[in-house]
Amino acid sequence: MTIGVAVLNFGEPAEPTRENVLDYLERIFMNNADLEGDTTEEEARQRSRQLAERRAAGLIEEYEEIGGSPLNPQATAQADALEAELESRGLDAKTYVGMQFTEPFISDAVEAAREDGVDELVGLPVYPLCGASTTVASLEELTGAVDERDWDVPVHEITGWHKHPTYNRLRAENIATFADEEGVDLTDEDTELVFSAHGTPAHYLEEGSRYDTYVQEFCDVMAAELGVDDYTLGFQNHGNRDIPWTEPDVEEAIESVDAERVVVEPISFMHEQSETLSELDDELREEAEELGLEFHRVPVPHDDERFAGVLADLVEPFVADFDPSYYQFRQCQCKDTPGTMCLNAPFSDD
Repeated sequence: MTIGVAVLNFGEPAEPTRENVLDYLERIFMNNADLEGDTTEEEARQRSRQLAERRAAGLIEEYEEIGGSPLNPQATAQADALEAELESRGLDAKTYVGMQFTEPFISDAVEAAREDGVDELVGLPVYPLCGASTTVASLEELTGAVDERDWDVPVHEITGWHKHPTYNRLRAENIATFADEEGVDLTDEDTELVFSAHGTPAHYLEEGSRYDTYVQEFCDVMAAELGVDDYTLGFQNHGNRDIPWTEPDVEEAIESVDAERVVVEPISFMHEQSETLSELDDELREEAEELGLEFHRVPVPHDDERFAGVLADLVEPFVADFDPSYYQFRQCQCKDTPGTMCLNAPFSDD
Protein backbone atom coordinates (compact mmCIF):
# COMPACT_ATOMS: atom_id res chain seq x y z
CA MET A 1 0.00 0.00 0.00
CA THR A 2 1.38 3.39 -1.02
CA ILE A 3 0.79 6.36 1.26
CA GLY A 4 0.68 9.88 -0.11
CA VAL A 5 1.51 12.70 2.29
CA ALA A 6 0.45 16.18 1.20
CA VAL A 7 2.83 18.52 3.03
CA LEU A 8 0.89 21.77 3.16
CA ASN A 9 2.12 25.31 3.60
CA PHE A 10 1.46 28.95 2.77
CA GLY A 11 3.92 29.58 -0.05
CA GLU A 12 5.72 32.76 -1.08
CA PRO A 13 7.05 34.02 -4.44
CA ALA A 14 10.61 32.90 -5.04
CA GLU A 15 10.97 35.52 -7.79
CA PRO A 16 9.82 39.00 -6.68
CA THR A 17 8.34 40.12 -10.00
CA ARG A 18 5.32 42.40 -9.94
CA GLU A 19 3.16 39.81 -11.69
CA ASN A 20 4.11 37.04 -9.22
CA VAL A 21 3.56 39.22 -6.16
CA LEU A 22 0.25 40.66 -7.39
CA ASP A 23 -1.15 37.20 -8.16
CA TYR A 24 0.05 35.91 -4.77
CA LEU A 25 -1.51 38.79 -2.85
CA GLU A 26 -4.75 38.67 -4.80
CA ARG A 27 -5.17 34.99 -3.94
CA ILE A 28 -4.62 35.74 -0.24
CA PHE A 29 -7.10 38.61 -0.15
CA MET A 30 -9.69 36.69 -2.15
CA ASN A 31 -9.34 33.73 0.20
CA ASN A 32 -10.17 36.01 3.15
CA ALA A 33 -12.77 38.20 1.43
CA ASP A 34 -15.46 37.32 3.98
CA LEU A 35 -13.53 39.25 6.65
CA GLU A 36 -15.08 42.43 5.30
CA GLY A 37 -18.63 41.11 5.28
CA ASP A 38 -21.03 39.77 2.68
CA THR A 39 -20.33 40.76 -0.90
CA THR A 40 -20.69 39.37 -4.41
CA GLU A 41 -17.87 37.36 -5.94
CA GLU A 42 -17.21 40.11 -8.48
CA GLU A 43 -17.01 42.76 -5.74
CA ALA A 44 -14.71 40.52 -3.70
CA ARG A 45 -12.37 40.05 -6.66
CA GLN A 46 -12.28 43.78 -7.34
CA ARG A 47 -11.54 44.49 -3.67
CA SER A 48 -8.86 41.78 -3.57
CA ARG A 49 -7.16 43.28 -6.61
CA GLN A 50 -7.33 46.73 -5.06
CA LEU A 51 -5.72 45.50 -1.83
CA ALA A 52 -3.07 43.60 -3.80
CA GLU A 53 -2.17 46.70 -5.80
CA ARG A 54 -1.86 48.71 -2.58
CA ARG A 55 0.39 46.17 -0.86
CA ALA A 56 2.47 44.98 -3.82
CA ALA A 57 5.13 47.71 -4.00
CA GLY A 58 6.16 47.34 -0.36
CA LEU A 59 6.21 43.55 -0.52
CA ILE A 60 8.23 43.52 -3.76
CA GLU A 61 10.78 45.74 -2.04
CA GLU A 62 10.95 43.33 0.90
CA TYR A 63 11.47 40.34 -1.39
CA GLU A 64 14.14 42.15 -3.38
CA GLU A 65 16.00 42.97 -0.16
CA ILE A 66 16.04 39.32 0.93
CA GLY A 67 16.70 37.96 -2.58
CA GLY A 68 13.32 36.26 -2.92
CA SER A 69 11.63 34.05 -0.36
CA PRO A 70 13.38 30.80 0.67
CA LEU A 71 10.12 29.33 2.02
CA ASN A 72 9.34 27.03 -0.91
CA PRO A 73 12.78 25.36 -1.22
CA GLN A 74 12.93 24.91 2.56
CA ALA A 75 9.47 23.31 2.52
CA THR A 76 10.55 21.01 -0.31
CA ALA A 77 13.64 19.94 1.63
CA GLN A 78 11.46 19.15 4.65
CA ALA A 79 9.10 17.06 2.51
CA ASP A 80 12.03 15.14 1.00
CA ALA A 81 13.44 14.47 4.47
CA LEU A 82 10.02 13.28 5.66
CA GLU A 83 9.73 10.84 2.76
CA ALA A 84 13.16 9.42 3.53
CA GLU A 85 12.28 9.08 7.22
CA LEU A 86 9.02 7.29 6.50
CA GLU A 87 10.76 4.91 4.13
CA SER A 88 13.37 4.19 6.82
CA ARG A 89 10.48 3.12 9.05
CA GLY A 90 9.36 0.58 6.46
CA LEU A 91 6.47 2.63 5.07
CA ASP A 92 5.86 2.93 1.34
CA ALA A 93 5.29 6.68 1.31
CA LYS A 94 5.59 9.57 -1.12
CA THR A 95 5.41 13.24 -0.18
CA TYR A 96 3.83 16.03 -2.22
CA VAL A 97 4.34 19.72 -1.50
CA GLY A 98 1.18 21.82 -1.73
CA MET A 99 1.06 25.59 -1.18
CA GLN A 100 -2.00 27.69 -0.46
CA PHE A 101 -0.95 30.71 -2.50
CA THR A 102 1.97 29.87 -4.81
CA GLU A 103 2.95 26.98 -7.05
CA PRO A 104 2.89 24.08 -6.53
CA PHE A 105 -0.67 24.59 -5.28
CA ILE A 106 -2.49 22.17 -3.01
CA SER A 107 -4.56 21.07 -5.99
CA ASP A 108 -1.30 20.24 -7.80
CA ALA A 109 -0.24 18.01 -4.90
CA VAL A 110 -3.59 16.20 -4.98
CA GLU A 111 -3.39 15.68 -8.74
CA ALA A 112 0.17 14.33 -8.50
CA ALA A 113 -0.84 11.90 -5.74
CA ARG A 114 -3.88 10.76 -7.76
CA GLU A 115 -1.77 10.17 -10.86
CA ASP A 116 0.68 8.13 -8.78
CA GLY A 117 -2.21 5.98 -7.58
CA VAL A 118 -1.60 6.29 -3.85
CA ASP A 119 -3.93 4.20 -1.71
CA GLU A 120 -4.33 6.69 1.14
CA LEU A 121 -3.70 10.41 1.48
CA VAL A 122 -2.56 12.25 4.60
CA GLY A 123 -2.91 16.03 4.87
CA LEU A 124 -0.10 17.46 7.01
CA PRO A 125 0.04 21.26 7.37
CA VAL A 126 3.51 22.41 8.44
CA TYR A 127 2.18 25.18 10.66
CA PRO A 128 3.52 24.76 14.20
CA LEU A 129 0.49 26.48 15.74
CA CYS A 130 -2.98 25.68 14.42
CA GLY A 131 -4.83 28.62 12.87
CA ALA A 132 -8.04 29.09 10.93
CA SER A 133 -6.55 30.70 7.81
CA THR A 134 -3.53 28.41 7.74
CA THR A 135 -3.96 24.89 9.13
CA VAL A 136 -7.72 24.59 8.79
CA ALA A 137 -7.97 26.42 5.47
CA SER A 138 -5.21 24.35 3.86
CA LEU A 139 -6.92 21.09 4.84
CA GLU A 140 -10.27 22.32 3.54
CA GLU A 141 -8.57 23.10 0.26
CA LEU A 142 -7.03 19.62 0.21
CA THR A 143 -10.32 17.79 0.72
CA GLY A 144 -12.02 20.14 -1.73
CA ALA A 145 -9.46 19.25 -4.41
CA VAL A 146 -10.02 15.53 -3.76
CA ASP A 147 -13.80 15.97 -4.05
CA GLU A 148 -13.49 17.98 -7.27
CA ARG A 149 -11.73 15.03 -8.88
CA ASP A 150 -14.29 12.48 -7.63
CA TRP A 151 -11.32 10.61 -6.23
CA ASP A 152 -12.35 7.84 -3.88
CA VAL A 153 -9.33 7.81 -1.59
CA PRO A 154 -9.23 7.76 2.24
CA VAL A 155 -8.00 11.16 3.50
CA HIS A 156 -6.50 11.59 6.96
CA GLU A 157 -6.34 15.15 8.26
CA ILE A 158 -3.84 16.29 10.91
CA THR A 159 -4.20 19.71 12.51
CA GLY A 160 -2.50 20.93 15.72
CA TRP A 161 0.84 19.39 16.66
CA HIS A 162 2.87 21.97 18.60
CA LYS A 163 2.69 19.74 21.71
CA HIS A 164 4.91 17.07 20.15
CA PRO A 165 7.67 16.64 22.78
CA THR A 166 10.57 16.42 20.32
CA TYR A 167 9.38 19.57 18.60
CA ASN A 168 9.34 21.35 21.95
CA ARG A 169 12.87 20.17 22.73
CA LEU A 170 14.36 21.11 19.38
CA ARG A 171 12.74 24.53 19.51
CA ALA A 172 13.91 25.30 23.05
CA GLU A 173 17.40 23.97 22.35
CA ASN A 174 17.59 26.10 19.20
CA ILE A 175 16.91 29.24 21.24
CA ALA A 176 19.38 28.24 23.95
CA THR A 177 22.13 27.41 21.45
CA PHE A 178 21.67 30.71 19.63
CA ALA A 179 21.78 32.69 22.87
CA ASP A 180 24.96 30.91 23.89
CA GLU A 181 26.57 31.60 20.51
CA GLU A 182 25.61 35.27 20.83
CA GLY A 183 27.04 35.43 24.34
CA VAL A 184 23.64 36.32 25.79
CA ASP A 185 22.28 35.11 29.14
CA LEU A 186 18.53 34.62 28.78
CA THR A 187 18.07 34.79 32.56
CA ASP A 188 19.85 38.14 32.87
CA GLU A 189 17.46 40.89 33.98
CA ASP A 190 18.87 43.10 31.22
CA THR A 191 17.85 40.55 28.57
CA GLU A 192 14.23 40.18 27.42
CA LEU A 193 13.05 37.11 25.51
CA VAL A 194 10.52 38.30 22.92
CA PHE A 195 8.27 35.80 21.19
CA SER A 196 7.01 37.06 17.83
CA ALA A 197 3.95 35.19 16.58
CA HIS A 198 2.23 35.48 13.23
CA GLY A 199 -0.90 37.59 13.73
CA THR A 200 -4.43 36.64 12.82
CA PRO A 201 -7.65 38.63 12.39
CA ALA A 202 -9.67 38.80 15.62
CA HIS A 203 -12.66 37.56 13.59
CA TYR A 204 -11.23 34.03 13.61
CA LEU A 205 -10.77 34.08 17.38
CA GLU A 206 -14.35 35.28 17.84
CA GLU A 207 -15.48 32.41 15.61
CA GLY A 208 -13.79 29.89 17.91
CA SER A 209 -10.17 29.61 16.75
CA ARG A 210 -7.86 28.79 19.65
CA TYR A 211 -4.78 30.14 17.90
CA ASP A 212 -4.04 32.77 20.55
CA THR A 213 -4.39 30.15 23.29
CA TYR A 214 -1.97 27.84 21.52
CA VAL A 215 0.54 30.67 21.09
CA GLN A 216 0.34 31.60 24.76
CA GLU A 217 0.69 28.06 26.07
CA PHE A 218 3.58 27.28 23.73
CA CYS A 219 5.43 30.44 24.79
CA ASP A 220 4.87 29.51 28.45
CA VAL A 221 6.39 26.08 27.86
CA MET A 222 9.36 27.48 25.91
CA ALA A 223 10.08 30.01 28.68
CA ALA A 224 9.89 27.25 31.31
CA GLU A 225 12.24 25.03 29.28
CA LEU A 226 14.72 27.90 29.09
CA GLY A 227 14.44 28.87 32.76
CA VAL A 228 13.03 32.30 31.87
CA ASP A 229 10.53 33.74 34.36
CA ASP A 230 9.14 36.59 32.25
CA TYR A 231 8.93 37.22 28.54
CA THR A 232 7.25 39.52 26.04
CA LEU A 233 4.80 38.34 23.36
CA GLY A 234 3.86 40.32 20.27
CA PHE A 235 2.07 39.53 17.00
CA GLN A 236 3.13 40.28 13.45
CA ASN A 237 -0.11 41.70 12.11
CA HIS A 238 -0.85 42.84 8.57
CA GLY A 239 -3.15 45.86 8.58
CA ASN A 240 -4.21 45.63 4.95
CA ARG A 241 -7.89 45.54 5.88
CA ASP A 242 -9.50 47.86 8.40
CA ILE A 243 -10.29 45.06 10.85
CA PRO A 244 -9.01 44.19 14.35
CA TRP A 245 -6.08 41.78 14.70
CA THR A 246 -4.35 39.98 17.54
CA GLU A 247 -2.79 42.22 20.19
CA PRO A 248 -0.31 43.55 20.94
CA ASP A 249 1.58 44.24 17.72
CA VAL A 250 5.18 43.14 18.10
CA GLU A 251 6.29 46.74 17.46
CA GLU A 252 4.21 47.90 20.43
CA ALA A 253 5.49 45.00 22.51
CA ILE A 254 9.09 46.02 21.85
CA GLU A 255 8.36 49.54 23.08
CA SER A 256 7.32 48.15 26.46
CA VAL A 257 10.57 46.26 27.05
CA ASP A 258 12.60 47.42 30.06
CA ALA A 259 15.98 45.86 29.30
CA GLU A 260 19.21 46.45 27.42
CA ARG A 261 18.74 43.77 24.78
CA VAL A 262 16.08 41.59 23.19
CA VAL A 263 16.30 38.04 21.89
CA VAL A 264 13.49 37.62 19.36
CA GLU A 265 12.12 34.15 18.67
CA PRO A 266 9.74 33.78 15.65
CA ILE A 267 7.60 31.23 17.47
CA SER A 268 4.98 30.65 14.73
CA PHE A 269 7.35 29.87 11.88
CA MET A 270 9.05 26.70 10.69
CA HIS A 271 10.60 28.36 7.61
CA GLU A 272 12.56 31.53 6.99
CA GLN A 273 10.40 33.87 4.94
CA SER A 274 9.57 37.54 4.48
CA GLU A 275 8.08 37.75 7.97
CA THR A 276 11.39 36.73 9.51
CA LEU A 277 13.99 38.01 7.06
CA SER A 278 12.36 41.38 6.43
CA GLU A 279 9.77 42.18 9.09
CA LEU A 280 12.00 41.03 11.95
CA ASP A 281 15.59 41.28 10.69
CA ASP A 282 15.11 44.69 9.09
CA GLU A 283 12.00 46.49 10.33
CA LEU A 284 11.85 45.28 13.94
CA ARG A 285 15.63 45.47 14.33
CA GLU A 286 15.57 49.10 13.21
CA GLU A 287 12.81 49.93 15.67
CA ALA A 288 14.55 48.14 18.54
CA GLU A 289 17.86 49.84 17.88
CA GLU A 290 16.14 53.24 17.73
CA LEU A 291 14.89 52.45 21.24
CA GLY A 292 18.47 51.73 22.30
CA LEU A 293 17.99 47.95 22.45
CA GLU A 294 20.62 45.44 21.39
CA PHE A 295 18.85 43.12 18.93
CA HIS A 296 19.27 39.37 18.45
CA ARG A 297 16.95 37.24 16.26
CA VAL A 298 16.82 33.47 16.68
CA PRO A 299 17.04 31.63 13.33
CA VAL A 300 14.19 29.27 12.43
CA PRO A 301 15.33 25.63 12.87
CA HIS A 302 13.91 24.58 9.50
CA ASP A 303 16.81 22.20 8.80
CA ASP A 304 17.05 20.57 12.24
CA GLU A 305 17.63 16.87 11.55
CA ARG A 306 15.04 15.91 14.19
CA PHE A 307 12.22 17.71 12.43
CA ALA A 308 11.69 14.99 9.83
CA GLY A 309 11.22 12.58 12.72
CA VAL A 310 8.62 14.87 14.26
CA LEU A 311 6.64 14.96 11.01
CA ALA A 312 7.00 11.19 10.57
CA ASP A 313 5.68 10.64 14.10
CA LEU A 314 2.61 12.67 13.16
CA VAL A 315 1.97 10.69 9.98
CA GLU A 316 2.84 7.17 11.13
CA PRO A 317 -0.20 6.33 13.31
CA PHE A 318 -2.55 7.19 10.45
CA VAL A 319 -0.93 4.72 8.08
CA ALA A 320 0.26 2.04 10.50
CA ASP A 321 -1.90 -0.66 12.04
CA PHE A 322 -2.87 1.01 15.32
CA ASP A 323 -5.25 3.65 16.63
CA PRO A 324 -3.86 7.23 16.45
CA SER A 325 -5.16 7.80 20.01
CA TYR A 326 -2.23 5.64 21.15
CA TYR A 327 -0.04 8.61 20.20
CA GLN A 328 -2.42 10.98 22.04
CA PHE A 329 -4.24 12.11 18.89
CA ARG A 330 -7.85 13.15 19.49
CA GLN A 331 -10.70 14.63 17.50
CA CYS A 332 -9.81 18.20 16.54
CA GLN A 333 -12.02 20.99 17.89
CA CYS A 334 -10.77 23.67 15.48
CA LYS A 335 -11.84 21.57 12.48
CA ASP A 336 -14.60 19.32 13.72
CA THR A 337 -14.87 17.13 10.64
CA PRO A 338 -15.04 13.57 12.01
CA GLY A 339 -11.62 11.94 11.83
CA THR A 340 -9.65 15.19 11.75
CA MET A 341 -7.12 14.66 14.53
CA CYS A 342 -4.73 16.79 16.58
CA LEU A 343 -2.57 16.80 19.71
CA ASN A 344 -4.30 19.88 21.15
CA ALA A 345 -7.82 18.70 21.98
CA PRO A 346 -8.57 18.00 25.67
CA PHE A 347 -9.40 14.52 26.85
CA SER A 348 -13.08 13.65 26.94
CA ASP A 349 -14.77 13.42 30.33
CA ASP A 350 -16.44 10.19 29.22
